Amino acid sequence: MAMKKRVDDYTADCIPTGALRNARNKIEIEKELIMANIEQAKHNRDYFKSHSIYVINLLSSPGAGKTSILEATLKNLDTKCGVYVIECDLQTYTDSKLIKSLGVEWMQINTDNGGYLDAELVFEAICRMKIKRNSILFIENIGNLISPALFDLGESLRVIVSSVTEGEDKPLKFPYMYETANLCLINKTDLLPHIRTRLDILRKNIQTINSSILIMEISALTGENINEWCDFLLTKVKWTL
Repeated sequence: MAMKKRVDDYTADCIPTGALRNARNKIEIEKELIMANIEQAKHNRDYFKSHSIYVINLLSSPGAGKTSILEATLKNLDTKCGVYVIECDLQTYTDSKLIKSLGVEWMQINTDNGGYLDAELVFEAICRMKIKRNSILFIENIGNLISPALFDLGESLRVIVSSVTEGEDKPLKFPYMYETANLCLINKTDLLPHIRTRLDILRKNIQTINSSILIMEISALTGENINEWCDFLLTKVKWTL
């Protein structure tokens, strides 16, 4: 997109000096935020470990099915551990209403159009929730494939949800999200007969970005492999607690 030139601020075909200064300042501020978040995430991780709290950070683009997966998981997760949920959105309490109906302790965080959830907000939430020892905490992050990848929350497991309706190239377009994830849930597999997405190509692209990532194919709607997903979680939790 062409930028409109201003005589007082532009030289021919160059970035405006004021914009360059602002961009540099923004980069420095972002560096400070990320470094502060790294320290808070370490504190969170130590806290979770000392209190035997297993934390799953669910990430995806909007509409990939995080809430549906979370709903199916909570309905099928057979555990004696305490289960808690942090719901994060830019606005509204829509998803929290669903979680509340399942009888699970939850807290809503709205970032008011901010594009990420940080470790400090998570720690404030868990202190207010008074999460008990030997528990599982699900964090449904903001629907965004850019900023949330940069912010470690101190989680035990980082899960990226990739819907087959998004096509095969999402991992290649947003590589850092997939690079930082431990597990990819390929959701909405029930729609494969009706779309052009090739599952083998999608898997290949995911593994091209992250060769060590675990991939599971599920459908939150039909329940395909939801039990296997829940069994996997319990195996990880039993090993941790």
